[in-house]
Amino acid sequence: MGIYLNPDNDNFKLTLATGEYVDKTGMISVTNSFIDKANNYVCMSRPRRFGKTIAGNMLAAYYSKGCDSKDLFAGLKISDDDGFSAKLNKYNVIQIDMNSEYQNTLDKEDLIRILSAKIVREIRKEFPKADIDDGCSLADAILQVYSTAKEKFIIIMDEYDVLVREQVSTSLFNAYLGFLNGLFKSNTLRPAIALAYLTGILPIVRDKVQSKLNNFREYTFLDAKEFTPYIGFTEDEVKKLCVEHGMDFEECSSWYDGYHQNGYEIYNPESVICCMHDRRYEGYWGKTSSYQVISERIGQNYEGIREDVVRMLAGESVDVNVTRFLNTLDSFHTKNDVFTFLIHLGYLSYDYDEKTCRIPNGEVRQEWMNAIETDDEYSTTDSIIKASKQLLTETINGNEEAVAKALDISHINVTSNRSYNNEDALQSAIYLAYIYALNKYSVIKEMTAGKGFADVVFIPFTQGMPAMIIELKKNKSADSALDQIKEKKYFMSLEHYQGDILFVGINYDEDKKTHECKIERLKNNR
Repeated sequence: MGIYLNPDNDNFKLTLATGEYVDKTGMISVTNSFIDKANNYVCMSRPRRFGKTIAGNMLAAYYSKGCDSKDLFAGLKISDDDGFSAKLNKYNVIQIDMNSEYQNTLDKEDLIRILSAKIVREIRKEFPKADIDDGCSLADAILQVYSTAKEKFIIIMDEYDVLVREQVSTSLFNAYLGFLNGLFKSNTLRPAIALAYLTGILPIVRDKVQSKLNNFREYTFLDAKEFTPYIGFTEDEVKKLCVEHGMDFEECSSWYDGYHQNGYEIYNPESVICCMHDRRYEGYWGKTSSYQVISERIGQNYEGIREDVVRMLAGESVDVNVTRFLNTLDSFHTKNDVFTFLIHLGYLSYDYDEKTCRIPNGEVRQEWMNAIETDDEYSTTDSIIKASKQLLTETINGNEEAVAKALDISHINVTSNRSYNNEDALQSAIYLAYIYALNKYSVIKEMTAGKGFADVVFIPFTQGMPAMIIELKKNKSADSALDQIKEKKYFMSLEHYQGDILFVGINYDEDKKTHECKIERLKNNR
């Protein structure tokens, strides 16, 4: 049992001891299916705080010869698998946390040599009969063990992409490429590696490590294929947690869901666990990151990125053609490069079928708003967001005049003179004016309701907020908009809603270029 070679199961034991562990051990059955096969090199990328390290510790605890984990996995899903015992603690595991090694090595230029020497030292101690010379590379040490003892290895490398993200010196990076090349591009060494499992935030980067890792099966936040249910919490898992902790599932969903893939709703696991523990909904993910990454990328404003960001803040999706491999991180050339990067980092969600991206949920939307506050180019948008918060308050309080004036301002900000009277521009003005409401409401456009389609319906996911039905008219009257809500019984779609409902009628006069608003409250006495 060593630090790198054949680690014990203490890290995974600590995870289980928290009492909040969501059983993801079914993932082991997937990795088991790759062992000793031609496709046994796996690269898994997903955003921060989506359980990469926990998954690596779980795999190490299961495969490592340095521990006995039978009792640890008893009662977990993998223990019911037919192949559970066959591979349990049967392999020499080399576990490397590249981020930890990089951050804790003082002489970073000598990082790879130092790391290799430490692992080789443990291999020599574990296999004294193998003829491993001083200064032997890690790849050669593994090969020597395999050739003399036929012992196979599983390599688990966390944060493999840290040297890409840190944009280290050319000499250090070249040393890292040589390290990867020795381990994963050698046809002679390949039979000695039963499984290679690499994780990182970024997928394999085209201009950096692609040539060294092009024999890896790639699973990304765009398409994790058979690993999809293990890249975050699923809807069923979150529902179960909400029941156990007495938390509202709909509100939890609005805060932490929004990632869709292969038929699964994917939730941010770190944030869900923090929410359950603290018993409150807030932006936990942002506390571990910096919104600077957003501001830096949208600041480049390739092909009108800023306009698309405003649309996404208003709850819309925008078209994106994702790039197959990212360019170097300091040389984006198109809007698609930027949006692809932000999708992989979790700041946007991606619809594979529609080829669109959007802001996934409430806590990520907070990060976007924070980024906009620091960007001078977004001063107008920032003022709209702040005004939107006040607008929501005025709407709930029934201040019709304040709502009408706010819509006048919003309409100006989203249209040109040529499109000012366009009906789509009027709808966009409404969405933009109520941007802040997305922090407390699910917004449904053209919702089937009663005897027709309500223009916009706001359904709250926070307690104490009224639902809102907004009907838009042009060159008529706000009263006629209210009449339509009542005559077509749009409120029937909310018959099971327990709170008050606001009817908001809005009329736009294209000659005067002004808005009129009427508000009525349907009190719920249930």
